[in-house]
Amino acid sequence: MAPALSLFRKLTASPRGLCRCLIAALVAAGLGWGSVTQAANHSVQGAPKSEEIAFEGNAPTAILIEAKSGSVLFEKNADELRAPSSMMKLMTAEVVFHAIKEGTVKLTDEYRISENAWRHGGAPSGTSTMFAAINSKVSVDDLLHGAIIQSGNDACIALAEGMAGNEQIFASDYMTKRARELGLVRSTFANSNGLPNPGNKMTVRELAMLARHIILDYPEFYKLFGQKEFTWNKIRQQNRNPLLNSLDGADGLKTGYTKEGGYGMVGSVVQNGIRLIVVVNGLQDSEERASEAKKMLEWGYRNFEQRTLFVADQTLGYARVFGGDSRSVKLTSPQPINVMVQKQGGEKLLARIVYSGPVRAPVTAGQQVGVVRVWRGPKVAMEAPVYAAESIGVGSTMRRAIDGVQELVIGMFRAGVERL
Repeated sequence: MAPALSLFRKLTASPRGLCRCLIAALVAAGLGWGSVTQAANHSVQGAPKSEEIAFEGNAPTAILIEAKSGSVLFEKNADELRAPSSMMKLMTAEVVFHAIKEGTVKLTDEYRISENAWRHGGAPSGTSTMFAAINSKVSVDDLLHGAIIQSGNDACIALAEGMAGNEQIFASDYMTKRARELGLVRSTFANSNGLPNPGNKMTVRELAMLARHIILDYPEFYKLFGQKEFTWNKIRQQNRNPLLNSLDGADGLKTGYTKEGGYGMVGSVVQNGIRLIVVVNGLQDSEERASEAKKMLEWGYRNFEQRTLFVADQTLGYARVFGGDSRSVKLTSPQPINVMVQKQGGEKLLARIVYSGPVRAPVTAGQQVGVVRVWRGPKVAMEAPVYAAESIGVGSTMRRAIDGVQELVIGMFRAGVERL
């Protein structure tokens, strides 16, 4: 599970169940858990001094995250499925970016603008379009510009037809397959551009995950989202993202509107080295959409700062090992684990290592074992992968037999508890 893709993903328990190891309760009072807790407590000491930390938003669904750590600063109905409208074009763009990175598609490849693309996404459609001429051939590079900057529905259909043969196959086999690989487990796609269709559904959480992935994994392509205008067929059009001209550091990503979904936006801003990503959906008009996104971003920068929860290579905890020459394996992260916390201090955070276990031997140093998951109250604030700090070999026959008996007894006990 790559760090960019691990946002909020729930691990599936093995038949032996999901093992959770408490590593730190980050409270002002402090709990005696040694150096791990001491390091964590240092980052959240203090008592609340301001009521401004509360945010009251008007968007029916919304989320605000910090891009590098994935820390969630605010969420409201973040897992509610809604029509994503043109924000769904982010998924089409990611599929193309991935194909280019894999070498199966080149920026110089040219795709024909079919009558279908022209009629349903071009000038005759009355929707957002790059105004590509029917039967013309347009490079993948230019189609990406048209899809991202001009929100061209014709550009998306042309990319889908060029890569998959038709738009339906692109939506079902390319977009859906790639979304699942990225951990977007709830998103569904019926076309390439977000035009009204009951099959188009996404949550603001999964849109934020997708935006974060694009930003972190495709920096060379992400620049397109901040480009303010693009001219095609002698028609110059402005980028539809209002944040680009109203907020310092804004450089992406995508707006959207359909009658079914309302007005929505995925936006991203960098200020003082911190990148925040906001997603709102279901608003009544474009002015409210712009105002809500800007207000939430400004609130985030005003009230939060980044702190280091655990330093690189710090021992975070231990996972049980089954059938190994050691009963447990030490868990670490090669990167610092950071979290966004309230500047005024005082909030309670709870960190746990979550893994499916016990982990079967042999275990290789650097093998991902699970995640460290941090809660802010009842909500998951962020999570990051944790890895085995050492190799554990296979234990003796007697050791494996003893572990097998222990697991059998534990399994019987769990089954009994579940029947109660």
